[in-house]
Amino acid sequence: MSFLLPKLTCKREVDQAIKSVAEKVLVLRFGRDNDGVCLQLDDILAKTAHDLSKMAVIYLVDVDKVPVYTQYFDISYIPSTVFFFNGQHMKVDYGSPDHTKFVGSFKTKQDFIDLVEVIYRGAMRGKLIVRSPIDPRNIPKYDLLYQGI
Repeated sequence: MSFLLPKLTCKREVDQAIKSVAEKVLVLRFGRDNDGVCLQLDDILAKTAHDLSKMAVIYLVDVDKVPVYTQYFDISYIPSTVFFFNGQHMKVDYGSPDHTKFVGSFKTKQDFIDLVEVIYRGAMRGKLIVRSPIDPRNIPKYDLLYQGI
C-alpha cells in the first residue's frame, strides 16, 4: 500500500513539507518500502489518509535517502512516525522514555486516527506535547540505545 502515499526522497522535500503544511498535522513515516512492518504501517496509513484528510497530511520518507533527518530524530528502529504541526515538532507521551516519535506499527486503524485527532486538537490549543490516547498494551516496547548517556 506504500504506493498510495506520497514519498519524500530528499532533505529539500522534507524541509518543504515541514514548512508548507499549515493548519494540519504532518505525519512523516520513516522506514523502508521493502520492510514487512513498514508495509503493515503503510497499509494503515493509506486506509486512514482519506478519513483524516481535513486534519492530516501523510508522507513516507525512506531512511536511506534522508540520512540527515534519520540521524536528527535518532531513528534507530523502523518504522518510526514523527508528527509536526505548522512547522513545529509535536511530541507525544506514549508512556515510554522517548516522546519524539512513535516506533513500530499501530495495532489498529482506530489507534492511528485517535492519535492524530489528539495531536490536532492539542496543537490547535497551542500545546507542544500531548498524552497518547492509545491503550498502553497496543504500544510496542523497545529499549533506547543511548539510555543513561
